[in-house]
Amino acid sequence: MDKQIKRDFPHRNQKLRLFPVPERCPENALLKAWDQTRKRMGKEIAILGPEGSSLRTFGEIETEAKEIQARVSNLPKGSVVGVQLGNHPAWLGVLLGLWRAGLVAMPLPDYLQGSTRDAILQTVNAASLINELDGTLNEERRSPFPLANPWNDRPPILLKVTSGTTSEPRAIRFRAESLIADCQQICRGMGISEEDINFGAIPFSHSYGMSNLLTPLIVQGTRLVASNDRLPRAILLALARTEATVFPGTPYLFQNLTQLRDLPPLPHLRLCLSAGAYLPPTVANLFRRRFGRKIHVFYGASECGGISYDQSDTETTVDSWIGTPLPGVDITMPTKKNRRLLVRGPAVGDDFFPKVNRKILGNGTFSPDDLIGGSEQGMTLLGRISDAINIGGRKLNPSEVELQLAKYPGVKAVAVFGVPSTVRGEEAIAWVVGDGLDVKSVWQFCHRELPSWQVPRDLWVVDEIPQNNRGKISRKGLAKEYLAKKSIKITE
Repeated sequence: MDKQIKRDFPHRNQKLRLFPVPERCPENALLKAWDQTRKRMGKEIAILGPEGSSLRTFGEIETEAKEIQARVSNLPKGSVVGVQLGNHPAWLGVLLGLWRAGLVAMPLPDYLQGSTRDAILQTVNAASLINELDGTLNEERRSPFPLANPWNDRPPILLKVTSGTTSEPRAIRFRAESLIADCQQICRGMGISEEDINFGAIPFSHSYGMSNLLTPLIVQGTRLVASNDRLPRAILLALARTEATVFPGTPYLFQNLTQLRDLPPLPHLRLCLSAGAYLPPTVANLFRRRFGRKIHVFYGASECGGISYDQSDTETTVDSWIGTPLPGVDITMPTKKNRRLLVRGPAVGDDFFPKVNRKILGNGTFSPDDLIGGSEQGMTLLGRISDAINIGGRKLNPSEVELQLAKYPGVKAVAVFGVPSTVRGEEAIAWVVGDGLDVKSVWQFCHRELPSWQVPRDLWVVDEIPQNNRGKISRKGLAKEYLAKKSIKITE
């Protein structure tokens, strides 16, 4: 047992039990891990509702998996089946049933609908879609019926859908051993054990939900609360009722929770995690003062699972801090010759599907689009390569301006993005959220603290900064919205 984990994350029962996974796993080792888990856990509750009731026992999940297996048994082996179920308690049974039938599961987020969803199903030659219709599981067979994909000697069991740096969704191939490795690295790094209860408010279909909620239940029996609540007060009450111990969330969710009053006691909650977007220190520290618990930042990517984690219990003081690499993750920091981070490890996906890009993903390595800085003490997230604003031939990283603006008194959130300019190629625009902000004073602050070429060409005080369905800010989307409201291009 890892003594360091016990010291950093003391469990309320003073016991941390982790289940080792061999380096070389047999075909679909997740099914083998599940068989061991369900035999050990038997009739115990596996999935709870927000009010604390039992939604599924481990045995009931197994029964549901067999029913799903029977329903899809006539599909050709290796066929892709889309799964779009929100945070339904049937998720585990569906995944296990598809895998038992030799099929490839492809989780789909709720926001993928209509022609966009049809396009990704067609791209991967999906044979079927499992969703919820009138409260029951529904299977939609595609017509004409597609042939199974030729997976060669490394057939996947899961396709993750991601937009990456583009607006078009694409899929990433994963085998069972990669998913298990990701689960093991996360559970060891964060000290999550069989005795914990994970609160599932983040989407199960997202890589974050898969790694932190679903696979820990399969591999080591970590129980799960299935919640579709989006209102902060409802989530807070459910955390108290279910006695959840681990709460994976997003910066936007934690920010909303800090605005609540009359907080219920949460004596069992021991670990709060934030991922998916930038967590401002002001939000992290306000949450700590109000709830008495630190939000631990978790950084990862769909292509490789968890990458780094802030395991310290000190107050957050460094902007965009993402901690140190998780156990089993090897990181090569960017250099002047190679600006891209390089992630190696057993949890990295095989490749993109159907189009392969070996420069970005493949052979056990992944190179994200993120700009990373740091030292031996840890890393900071500086932005994305694709977000750079080309101002007269000079590249501006938006985070440089955002970090300065965040220091201005009263500023709660900042977003900087580029828009076309006929004179300088692009110009920087800033949107800020805060109480009682005077635009002229903020602008004067920018001129004092930034080089002249980095000062935003325009600055708006807004009520909120729009986020997409994954809780992230789309700079391209903000630029489009800005230009639509201005109805002009900058020419001066």
